[in-house]
Amino acid sequence: MDVKPPKPAPAKTAAAGYRRAGAVAPKKPAEPGWIGRMLARVPPLLPSSCALCGAPGRENLCTPCHKRFYTRQHRRCIQCALPMPVTGKELRCGACLKDRPAFDATIVATDYFAPSDHLALALKFGGDLRLAPLLARLIFDATLRNPVPGSEVRLAMPALLAPVPLGLARLQERGFNQALEIARPLSRLLEIPLHTQLLERKKETQAQSALPVAARARNMRSAFALPFSAMDQVRGLHVGIVDDVMTTGATLNEVAIVLKRHGARRVTNLVFARTLPT
Repeated sequence: MDVKPPKPAPAKTAAAGYRRAGAVAPKKPAEPGWIGRMLARVPPLLPSSCALCGAPGRENLCTPCHKRFYTRQHRRCIQCALPMPVTGKELRCGACLKDRPAFDATIVATDYFAPSDHLALALKFGGDLRLAPLLARLIFDATLRNPVPGSEVRLAMPALLAPVPLGLARLQERGFNQALEIARPLSRLLEIPLHTQLLERKKETQAQSALPVAARARNMRSAFALPFSAMDQVRGLHVGIVDDVMTTGATLNEVAIVLKRHGARRVTNLVFARTLPT
């Protein structure tokens, strides 16, 4: 649902080591009735299997797969999240230093290669919506990690979350927006309000994956806008943008340009997987 963003408050240092910039805890939801409590117990009792190895269990990702693929920590550029050499004091990669993106930081759960790409593809093109909460949980885990191991770097958490919007034609074709499906459970985990319609897509664009790298920024130019009703809702705020995969960053950069144009103070991307340069 749409939540009117709170006024930003002074940043504080969270116990997990990240500053929460203006984050306001949502109102406590009403206690569920007996039917809701009963239904809440049903999913763990149903047969399930690990989405990666197929091992039976109650979780969509078994403990061995989680440990093997999602606990290793790389040193990453704090702005675009590409892996960086272990040595060195610079926090940004050469590309971000040379041509700084409009967004300020990126948090990713993993790199986009096997088997993590299977999870993203199964959600996006396979319509396996049960994976959205899993991807959200892995992004949440990433927010608790230091992007530069061994340093004192701390990334502030946003005050408001919003998904990258889909065009109407693609939304009708797919039936859902994978970024929104991830953003809903992530909002609950982070206790950060979610504005589901903060952004709108002004034009249908070609699939980024079908275009050469040089054409992707041009493809996304002027693709996004803030609805009139939301134009004053980002001024001075730190906004978090949720997406499933970050390839070149052209889409997220265009989103950040629009948000900064309307007064957003800071933009952080929260993404499941980051594509590595070839």
